[in-house]
Amino acid sequence: MSKALFITEKPSVAAEFAKALKINGRKSDGFIESDKAVVTWCVGHLVTMSYPEKYDMKLKKWSLNTLPFLPESYKYEVIEGVKKQFNIVKSQLLREDIDRIYVCTDSGREGEYIYRLVDEMAGCPDKQKRRVWIDSQTEAEIIRGVKEAKDLSAYDNLSEAAYLRAKEDYLMGINFSRLLSLVYGKTVSNYLGKSYIVIAVGRVMSCVLGMVVQREREVREFIVTPFYRIIGSFNVSEDCNYDGEWKAVEGSKYFESPILYNEGGFKTQEDAEKLIGELRDSSIDNNVLVENISKKKENKNAPLLFNLAEMQNECSKKFKINPEQTLSLIQALYEKKMLTYPRTDARVLSTAISKEIDQNIKKLMKLNGNTEINNIAKNIIEKKWYSGIAKTKYVDDSKVTDHYAIIPTGEGLQNYSSLKEMEKKVYNLVLRRFLAIFYPPAVYNKVSVITKINKERFFTSDKVCVELGYLEVLKPDSDSNDRESTNMKFLSLLKKGQTVTLKELIVKEGKTSPPKRFTTGSIIIAMENAGKLIEDEELREHIKGSGIGTSATRSGILTKLEKIEYIKSNNKTQVVMPTLLGEIIFDVVKNSIPTLLNPELTASWEKGLTMVTQSEIAGDIYMDKLENYIVKNTDRVLQLNNGLRLKSKFDMASEFY
Repeated sequence: MSKALFITEKPSVAAEFAKALKINGRKSDGFIESDKAVVTWCVGHLVTMSYPEKYDMKLKKWSLNTLPFLPESYKYEVIEGVKKQFNIVKSQLLREDIDRIYVCTDSGREGEYIYRLVDEMAGCPDKQKRRVWIDSQTEAEIIRGVKEAKDLSAYDNLSEAAYLRAKEDYLMGINFSRLLSLVYGKTVSNYLGKSYIVIAVGRVMSCVLGMVVQREREVREFIVTPFYRIIGSFNVSEDCNYDGEWKAVEGSKYFESPILYNEGGFKTQEDAEKLIGELRDSSIDNNVLVENISKKKENKNAPLLFNLAEMQNECSKKFKINPEQTLSLIQALYEKKMLTYPRTDARVLSTAISKEIDQNIKKLMKLNGNTEINNIAKNIIEKKWYSGIAKTKYVDDSKVTDHYAIIPTGEGLQNYSSLKEMEKKVYNLVLRRFLAIFYPPAVYNKVSVITKINKERFFTSDKVCVELGYLEVLKPDSDSNDRESTNMKFLSLLKKGQTVTLKELIVKEGKTSPPKRFTTGSIIIAMENAGKLIEDEELREHIKGSGIGTSATRSGILTKLEKIEYIKSNNKTQVVMPTLLGEIIFDVVKNSIPTLLNPELTASWEKGLTMVTQSEIAGDIYMDKLENYIVKNTDRVLQLNNGLRLKSKFDMASEFY
């Protein structure tokens, strides 16, 4: 009797598939078997690319004469520590009674690569192979994924992109690490008093190191500049006053004056004091004019849902945990069936899931141990706030590639009470972000006042929240922009054209601030946006293109850079800084292969892989471009003779250590 074979990425996932598909058979060493099906599993990667010495033992010794290393065909091998499980998986693939194979590895590029390597190394015959693509590990989703599984060939482009990504990292890592170590390693090791140093280089790793070092140098080189603003205080009545800030707008005596730092401040205190004297002289009996009042309502919608990068940034800010820890926590909640797939770039839902999203919300009404969430979910269901969600910004198929945003599944709720403290915090963060999108917008009364003294104008703006809307769910921090001033009593007494009393004018000194150092969270956001740290969450989503690395790999890059001691992070603040070694390696790369530090170029490599996945370019073209890049830069470095000149740059960096 023929059987189906299900191959997952890890044992815990295999157990969930066996349970969902009711494969209640014999549990053997490395697989589960019933009379109709077999479930087996990988343990992450089982196969890897072979080192150069497997092509030719002469290549084991690092030599400039053997660079660049560009094999015509690539060799792979089973990873030493997992040979036993590989052989188990291979034996299942080759069984004659297995006629259908369901590939159930992680639903993404890396999961695809894990299976394809095993398939290739095992010499799997041409059997019927289908790809299971799921967004969560709930029973219903597993059953749907198996039922709707497409032919594996539908994912051939994704597989090709996965192979190309691996070859790219392999070739850049091996060629450029050997090249720079051989050319500059002695210079670096002598400077640091070490016997030998390997200069580790990578497509993404070097770029991220560059971001950290360049930001650190911007902070160091920043010169604080003082500037002087003028604040006016105005009395409407005895017990009611308001403040306004002077700005040199059109019509002002100082409009576009060179003595200004910007339109709101002077370069010197003397010039600010001079204007104050002029204003006092020109205000008769201290009476000044309310030139204009603007009042309007402003609606603010809930933020978009979490993708992995936004989640890592938020957890870094709120809980002071690093991106790798965040991913680990979300992965654990995913495996407990409580959250959807974690390694997603999307911050919206698909149309398909939005049609049945009320089911997720209804299940959350039964979450034990969190009455507040129960009531929020109940409110959404009773008022049917979910019904129009498909027509909002939170649903957009064009922004969903492999998976939609991270949301609660409504399943696995029995695990809630036993979650570890940080798991519960992370889960609650996702819960509230998800439920908030169904609530009405927060409504603010916003006011702008222009107070005029002669030709000079003072600007006042304020707003107060009159309807909490989604803020009932999100509960912003006390320092959040969503908490606005409520000192708006003056509004009811103020009319356009009336006079108010000038109480006082003061000079307020301000100082320019240096750029902020990256945190473990903000650098993930910068990587997602090709090196640009864009503070505004909505704006980030609008301009997002190809980033540096992928949602699945970014946290691992930071971990690797810390492990090889190129960067360090503060556990309490999560601030990221370079080490002296990291700065020296940066200077080596900058003066040899500077394009490795270019975020836009690094992002373009990732964009190219996406284009291969989407059949927009052929893999051969991508590979030619990659090999040309390696040949060109290898030749360039071999012609340089700048090792000794780097010492002065090392000296400049070492002054700060």
